[in-house]
Amino acid sequence: MPIQPEALKYKKGDTIIREGDPSDCAYIIESGTAEVCKSLPSGEQHFVGTLVRDEIFGELGLIDGLPRSATVTALDNCRVRKITQQTFVSLAKQNPQALMPILKILVNRLRHTLRVVDNLESRKVETQSVPVGSL
Repeated sequence: MPIQPEALKYKKGDTIIREGDPSDCAYIIESGTAEVCKSLPSGEQHFVGTLVRDEIFGELGLIDGLPRSATVTALDNCRVRKITQQTFVSLAKQNPQALMPILKILVNRLRHTLRVVDNLESRKVETQSVPVGSL
């Protein structure tokens, strides 16, 4: 029998996960919305996106256990389900097909990241090129 994910509640403004903290679980939003921000080298916070109902976050921690890559803050009162590594492994054994939505999310996020990197690289090339009139 699969282990049931724990239900947690967060109030508006609460930090659900903090960039750099240890990670060993993921969360699925059941109600409410949350904001994802990433720290820039300058110390500024960069808005990454908004999470809504049925979206998963923190999923990298289930796979690699490395520190959190971003901070997620409740934009309003939120109810989330915490998926521990134990829950994830249990689900994988009991119903491997149930992992497909998580894998699709990971693939979509990777594709998005690759597009961002491509855009940054093309801007870098444009700024490094020498204007024709200066030769």
